[in-house]
Amino acid sequence: MRNVPNDPIVASIVRAIQSRQISRRQLFTGLGVGAAALGATSLTGCAEASGKEGVIRWASWTYYLDFDEDTQDYPTLNRFMEETGISVDYFEDVDDNKTFIGKIKDQLKLKQDTGYDLFTLTDSSLVRIFEQDQLMPFDRSLMPNVNDQLIDIFKHATFDPDREYAIPYQGGMTGLCYNTKLYPKGVKEVSDLWAPDLKGKVSLLSEQDDTLGLIMLEQGVDIAGEWGDEQFNAALAVVEEQIKRQQVFNVKGNSYTQDLQNGSVLAGMCWSGDIAMLNEEEGEEVWKFVVPEAGSPLFIDSFCMPETSVPVDDIHKLVDYYYEPEVAAQVAEYVQYVTPVKGARDAMAKLNPEMADNPLIFPDEEMSKRIYDMRSLSSQEDNKYAQAYQKVLGN
Repeated sequence: MRNVPNDPIVASIVRAIQSRQISRRQLFTGLGVGAAALGATSLTGCAEASGKEGVIRWASWTYYLDFDEDTQDYPTLNRFMEETGISVDYFEDVDDNKTFIGKIKDQLKLKQDTGYDLFTLTDSSLVRIFEQDQLMPFDRSLMPNVNDQLIDIFKHATFDPDREYAIPYQGGMTGLCYNTKLYPKGVKEVSDLWAPDLKGKVSLLSEQDDTLGLIMLEQGVDIAGEWGDEQFNAALAVVEEQIKRQQVFNVKGNSYTQDLQNGSVLAGMCWSGDIAMLNEEEGEEVWKFVVPEAGSPLFIDSFCMPETSVPVDDIHKLVDYYYEPEVAAQVAEYVQYVTPVKGARDAMAKLNPEMADNPLIFPDEEMSKRIYDMRSLSSQEDNKYAQAYQKVLGN
């Protein structure tokens, strides 16, 4: 069943979706309303008050699962439910990592139900939950597809070398983008964002590692190496200066795409898959994605289970299902991020041959040389740097 929220404005939007008067993407862009603002019940079936066997409550990011505009549902997820009899409530509740973790941190600490059985979070933030012993390990023996198909560059995490607690779902690059119609001169390097004719038309990302990682790379820092306070502060000073001089229009999480589409932002920092998807929606390359010559940070978003998860066996089946090459290719065709599944490229060659050669989904050797995995921060560093970053953002 689909519940309609009590708020009359939200309720009218939801009813429009249910009657197919507007598309899902129009909901998040043209109307400027995020998934978290609507509440999960507008996008999924009725959420259970607490976990139970046979029902998985999965929290993830907007635009992060294949979606059919005509039927208003998720084809691969529907197929999983039909094949297994397991229900999945899918919530697009993650706009940025820290905000989402902040919402559930008290329940995690008290070992109470968070409202979710499965999260898809970025490794660089996921490590904070892991350090608190608040995650349940996966049993890799129950996931043969994961064992056979996980690509080499995703196989190990600094905090989880054997990938017992964090199973990669998607990866991608943080880079630059610009509007090819409204700003045809474009941007090639981070410093190009500070051009006078872009004043008040630039967006940065609320994910600290991504924004500062890009700046640090341009400053010649090996972000995978042993950088520290000096390098962090030098990058932070750039953000502070550009915000103070009103070069920056906004600093956002996943919802930054709204500002691209409504023309408030002409250039900025972005995530690779978002730009590919927005262009596909337009039917032409309105926004150009750029990997700077200095390089781009790599991010990996992984499946993880809080300690309170109940349908553990069901979750293992779901995660392993998304490592079937044909399923992974179908998801990749929609989300257009780097898939962790080895066989997905061959499957994509049959599904969409042109996309099988897309280096943003299947990075080639040249692009791989300019992608860097930012080192994991200690808890002390993360707290210190996060506070400094938030202070600069005015939070």
